[in-house]
Amino acid sequence: MKFPVHLRTLILTVGLSACTVGPDFIPPKLAPADHYTSPAERVEPQPDRILGKQIESEWGTVFSYPPLSALIRRALEDNYDLTAARETLAQAEEAVKAQQGSLMPQGAMNALAGRQKYGVALFGPSNFVIPPFSYYEVGPSLSWSPDFFGGGKRSVERQQALATYQHRQLDALYVELTANVVAQSVLMAAMNAEIGTVQRMVNADEKTLRLIQSSYRAGMATQADILDARNRLAVDRALLPALKQQYSSNLHTLSVLVGKAPADWQPPSLVFDDLKIPASLPVALPSALLRKRPDILAAEASLQVASASLGVATANQYPALTLTANMFQEALTPSNLFLGAGNAWALAGGISMPLFDGGMLEAAKQGAFHAYQASLAEYHQTVVQAFSQVADALTALANDADTVGAMKSVVDTGQSALDLSMKSRAAGNTSDLEIEAAHRTLAQTQLKLEEALTQQYLDVTRLFVALGGSPLGKSPQ
Repeated sequence: MKFPVHLRTLILTVGLSACTVGPDFIPPKLAPADHYTSPAERVEPQPDRILGKQIESEWGTVFSYPPLSALIRRALEDNYDLTAARETLAQAEEAVKAQQGSLMPQGAMNALAGRQKYGVALFGPSNFVIPPFSYYEVGPSLSWSPDFFGGGKRSVERQQALATYQHRQLDALYVELTANVVAQSVLMAAMNAEIGTVQRMVNADEKTLRLIQSSYRAGMATQADILDARNRLAVDRALLPALKQQYSSNLHTLSVLVGKAPADWQPPSLVFDDLKIPASLPVALPSALLRKRPDILAAEASLQVASASLGVATANQYPALTLTANMFQEALTPSNLFLGAGNAWALAGGISMPLFDGGMLEAAKQGAFHAYQASLAEYHQTVVQAFSQVADALTALANDADTVGAMKSVVDTGQSALDLSMKSRAAGNTSDLEIEAAHRTLAQTQLKLEEALTQQYLDVTRLFVALGGSPLGKSPQ
């Protein structure tokens, strides 16, 4: 279709003079400190925490445990929440394309058939009457609303920011999913180890009870000694059901994470003693954290959505121009369509400018401004929470190291005491009761050590999540 010269000139003028109202989005400029904790509790950098290094290694490598990597990869392939998040992102990306397409001229092919009769009064007092007739029209039409003040451009920007937000949400879910797999795997292995340790305590209690009962029959122990031994046995046995239930709960949660019902999935063998804390932990600088944590980047995308929405609300206060063009064939019978005599066309341009709306458009603009301010506050809140979470993880790991070190010393002391008692019994200076007491004491300290190590592993996971690292060194898309 060839437009007349005056219409082409109007379109060109509109295109060249178009402007974009509303604020251009600029990410907030923040200058965080070069550390996470206060000077009174500074815990970084230390030899085992490398400040400024990004997290690139896999979770399984971090814990020196390959079965963990296999579990994570299984979850990334089969987890339904992650699949839904991927589809939601794809939906948002298609919405961007649709919004971009809305700025282009819209063409359509139209066809119309009808039958009509004019009333007598149309021609005034006369004997001229047009009988009922049928008519047909067919042809293309073109319409375009030039984005004179940039409202359409801001709408595209808003949709792109929404897609970016969904992308960051997917990244956050990816990190959360992998962290949950690690946590549940660690807890399963820990519960299994603790069940074994408590069972050793129960075995020692049962043997102690039998020895005391034998001593009682020989007149060397009292009824109170038997009751005390039974009480210790009952107390230690009572620890097992809770540990077994916790193991089952972790197993069921892990099965859901890998996209399976508990009855349809068997976890790999997870051995607690095979987990190892990494020799060094990479800790990103605070400035790098701003560009790495998915929730911070999602908050930034949400802020851009609010900024673009403010631009849309501003553009709605300005005039809107609409251009239309139609070229069609018209005839009274289908056989006469597409003949030269039936050629017809129409061109039109319309402008709409708000004059009075009861303050609705201005209120919408002010509402969009306040929404932007709220998003800005939420962004800053997300940043300070992120720094706080990193600080929590770092201080927790420092305290975990002290706790684990102390408990290892206690276990070593208990093991030495047991070894000494065994040698003493061989020399006839220590009774079986004392040996079993030493076994039980050692098992108790081992249980505490396992609990301390479990917390340390979980806090390492917390640190990786707080730093926003990609556990497998790549995007989940």
